[in-house]
Amino acid sequence: MLSRLNEMIWADWIWFPEGYGWDDLKDHDGKVFPKTRDLWAVLPVSLCFLVIRQIFEQTIALPLASLLGVRDKHRVCASPNPVLESHFCSKSKHPTQSSVESLSKQTGCSVQQVQSWFRRRRNQDRPNKLKKFQEASWRFTFYLLAFFAGLAVLVDKPWFHDVKLVWENFPKMPLLTSQYWYYMIELGFYVSLVFSLASDVKRKDFKEQIVHHVATILLISFSWLVNYIRAGTLIMLVHDASDYLMESAKMFNYAGWKKTCNFIFTVFAAVFIITRLIIFPFWIIYATGVYPLSLYSTFFGFYFFNGLLVVLLILHVFWTGLILRMVIKFLPGNDIVEDERSDKEETESDDEDDCGKPKNGHVQNGRSALKNHRKRD
Repeated sequence: MLSRLNEMIWADWIWFPEGYGWDDLKDHDGKVFPKTRDLWAVLPVSLCFLVIRQIFEQTIALPLASLLGVRDKHRVCASPNPVLESHFCSKSKHPTQSSVESLSKQTGCSVQQVQSWFRRRRNQDRPNKLKKFQEASWRFTFYLLAFFAGLAVLVDKPWFHDVKLVWENFPKMPLLTSQYWYYMIELGFYVSLVFSLASDVKRKDFKEQIVHHVATILLISFSWLVNYIRAGTLIMLVHDASDYLMESAKMFNYAGWKKTCNFIFTVFAAVFIITRLIIFPFWIIYATGVYPLSLYSTFFGFYFFNGLLVVLLILHVFWTGLILRMVIKFLPGNDIVEDERSDKEETESDDEDDCGKPKNGHVQNGRSALKNHRKRD
């Protein structure tokens, strides 16, 4: 039964145009074609990326942060308070006004002290600027190298200059060694990003990032399986073209290099819009979703592949909105660009009381303990 199900899932008519099938991807006459088992190589590659990243962040990113002057703000830690800590961990990091008043009565602290404690506690959980810089440095390095490596792989290929040629001799297009390594490295990197999601800085578009990573991994893997490799390499190159600019802008943002950050971000915004909202839909998606209709009858694999491309395009539109909001913020004046996806730190003062540091006597619900003592007398 399982073998029958397997045959149904991988039937030629589902994944290939009429008249073609998996037999066309068998090696012959010295020509090598992509195989499903090749994708197992992605796991060791992704693990290598995780190890290299740790080494990179400690030996290169940290000294670079020091060189550029990245400094973390002094954070005032919340005083130990079991009642407030329990509410923070199990119920809400942002208590409602009624909860604040209830906690005030339970702890004997004023409403202002409870609010101050929660602000400090939230700030403690926020990643520091140095960690953000390390992550941005790692991604900048990969995207920069991946973009220029991809450019070197593709610049002499006919389909780089005429995207319609991605379908020439499909699916009987032999695999090149450069394409193999380009795919394994890109796919391995995105798998490593999924592995590190739990420890990476969580931004406001965390869910969108997960969708993006999953869609990208599915897209790269599927294009490998059915030999859409020419189209796949073009898609990866288009996406890498702007990513390294964004990461470098973030690096200078964390270092406080305002003018440099704003300039790079402006270049990034222009490149992002050109590559993701013009080249990607009007060249790439046209070549994969419109032009093939004149060559082949439609099949499920055609819809699946182009459906994933549309998911990426929707995410591009979403991120373009965030980018334009950031551009609008700094164009009228000279303020530094803030990442719209980042969770901004709340301002806190050393002098502000948070339940654990009494000022002018131990404060309970806004009154001093001395006054309460006198009333009891």
